[in-house]
Amino acid sequence: MKILIGIDDSACSRAVIQFVSRFSWPPKTTALVVSAVRPAVMAYTEMYVPSADMAAELIEQQRKGSQELVSQAEKDLRNAGITTRARVLDGDPRETIVQTAKDEGIDLILVGSHGRSGFTKLLMGSVASHIVTHAPCSVLVVKGEKREA
Repeated sequence: MKILIGIDDSACSRAVIQFVSRFSWPPKTTALVVSAVRPAVMAYTEMYVPSADMAAELIEQQRKGSQELVSQAEKDLRNAGITTRARVLDGDPRETIVQTAKDEGIDLILVGSHGRSGFTKLLMGSVASHIVTHAPCSVLVVKGEKREA
C-alpha cells in the first residue's frame, strides 16, 4: 500500500503523524510525506514595492521550514517502523497533493482538518475538502483535538 501524508506546521498535521504512527498498516506499506510551499504573494502600496529578492527570501524560508517539517515527520514514522520518503513541493497544497497522488499511484491520502467553518472556511478555503473532492484515491481526514470556543 502506498500512502501520501500531507502536512503543514499545525496541530492537525501532528495529529495525522500520530495517527499514522499508531495505525497497523499492511506489510510493505510505504509513506510519502509531503509539504507544499505556496508561491509568495506580495502586497504593496505605491510608496513601497517589495523586491524580487524579498519574495525569493520568503519562499526560501518557507521551503526550509517545510523541509524541517517533513524530515521530522519522516523520522517519527520511521521510529514507528514505517518505510518513508519525504518531499517538499512548490505550489498550492490542494493541487500539488492531488497531482502527486496521481503521479505516484497513491492508494490513500491522509491529511488533517483545521476544523474551520463558516466565514473562515470561505475566506481561507479548505485543503482537506479540495483533496477529498479531487483525489484519485481514498482520503482519510484526521481531526485533531477539539478547540474550546
